[in-house]
Amino acid sequence: MARRVVVTGVGMVSPLGIGTEPTWDGLVSGRSGVSTITRFDTSDYSVHIAAEVDGFEPSDWIEPKEVKKFDLFVHYALAATTMALESSGLEITDENANRVGVVIGSGIGGFPAIERNYGALRDRGPRRVSPFFIPGAIINMCSGLVSIRTGAKGPNVATCSACSTSAHAIGDAFLYIRQGYADAIIAGGSEAVITPTPLAGFSSMRALSTRNDEPERASRPWDRDRDGFVMGEGSGIVILEELEYARKRGAPILGEVLGLGMSSDAFHISAPSEDGDGAIRAMRGALDDASLNPEAVDYINAHGTATPTGDIVETKAIKGVFADHAHELMVSSTKSMTGHLLGAAGGFEFGIAVLSMVHGVVPPTINLDNPDPENDLDYVPHTAREADVKVAMTNSFGFGGTNACLVVGKID
Repeated sequence: MARRVVVTGVGMVSPLGIGTEPTWDGLVSGRSGVSTITRFDTSDYSVHIAAEVDGFEPSDWIEPKEVKKFDLFVHYALAATTMALESSGLEITDENANRVGVVIGSGIGGFPAIERNYGALRDRGPRRVSPFFIPGAIINMCSGLVSIRTGAKGPNVATCSACSTSAHAIGDAFLYIRQGYADAIIAGGSEAVITPTPLAGFSSMRALSTRNDEPERASRPWDRDRDGFVMGEGSGIVILEELEYARKRGAPILGEVLGLGMSSDAFHISAPSEDGDGAIRAMRGALDDASLNPEAVDYINAHGTATPTGDIVETKAIKGVFADHAHELMVSSTKSMTGHLLGAAGGFEFGIAVLSMVHGVVPPTINLDNPDPENDLDYVPHTAREADVKVAMTNSFGFGGTNACLVVGKID
């Protein structure tokens, strides 16, 4: 019989706050974390806005002399992990270290370090490139450094699947525990690429909102006037444990991971298939894995990026899976407040789905002022809603047509 897997801790670094509580408070209050970019001059860009993390001090989470060795996305992951472990009460000791793993991914990784070191190479030559450049910027360093710092000696893996990255990380961790490879795993994702080159790249694709004069209103999933996503950054980390292992140590059990669905569109490098086939198969796969009927789901934390095509495709997919129940579901996009955390989005939004069950509140979709006629579900517009969420789903869809869906429920 497959082992049951539960969530015992959540840690967050986001544009709404450093920590799970300030982030959750920001979500429930419907506050936007989008503002004018402060880190570099965007005057030559068509986009001047993003959802930056404000007030983060790396030396609060890592020794000051170590800060420059690792890029910002690694700092975020270490901070979120520290918070998640504190909330779960999980202690990693000599006795359990071999059974505790780490699976943390990033969609893009250490781009700030790439830009800095390329600048040093170009301007001053190869000897000015930092010896910490490669180990401090590679995507698996989140998992690596967390393992080193915590002493976790179980599976140590990094995922990279664009905007599905950290949903896949949590899915992998779920499977590892279910199959007996570990008893507890630190899982999620981290991203920090609000820098000149990624902004230029996404801008050139015309993927980003250019609502520069109204940053707080720029991210508007399912709205008729949506014009693209807003870049965000941060980290979302959860602690997963085998049920009896968690119960034995008296852990706070926040919810149970019930199912995982994965698929590929096999269609286009950046656009979803218009019929929503890949998303449909991922959601159905998660429900099948959880042995649940569609009617059991109360809330979907949607991918909901505010791109003109993506939002319509996701709505079609939800209707394709849930039929009449699609209009009974609550579906919200917290990206309306945080922007798109890219590779960190799935882990962060899985944590939000868990917290919606714990607090009995569904965060809203803000800026949904003029709903697109093709988007006609209950998107929880403007204001958070009290609700008894027994089962929640979260969707993550990435470039390359990669899809991941997770289902979490209240523990029996």
